[in-house]
Amino acid sequence: MLLKPVRSKFKKQQKGKSFKKICGKICNLTKNSNGSVCLKAISCGRITSNQIESVRQLLSKNLKKLGKIKVSIFPDTPITKKPIEVRMGKGKGAVDHWIFKVKPGFLLYEIETSYISLALKSLKLSQVRLPIKTRIFCN
Repeated sequence: MLLKPVRSKFKKQQKGKSFKKICGKICNLTKNSNGSVCLKAISCGRITSNQIESVRQLLSKNLKKLGKIKVSIFPDTPITKKPIEVRMGKGKGAVDHWIFKVKPGFLLYEIETSYISLALKSLKLSQVRLPIKTRIFCN
């Protein structure tokens, strides 16, 4: 199951400004609201829908029914790509996949559980699957 929006205002988006220039230092704007353990982004970058789903599956597999997982991110930005060996021109390519632009200090995943050691272990495993630097925070 790939994550993507049901409908969007426009089919394709422009790339926008360089994302690295926008991101500054780590900001502590987002607070740990209802989760006892959370995964927070330290660097900026792009997370695809496949990566979001693979981390969610890993967390649910490790926690089983001992905790509640809250995913705070959803891929809403389309990325287009032209087919291989197609000549230049003829317009913009079709939508290939969907991403979420992450800024530093954003809470990605929250786990509400009484088994904190299990939650820490599963979040440490999930850090490998993400292309950005993350840190684990506890209440």
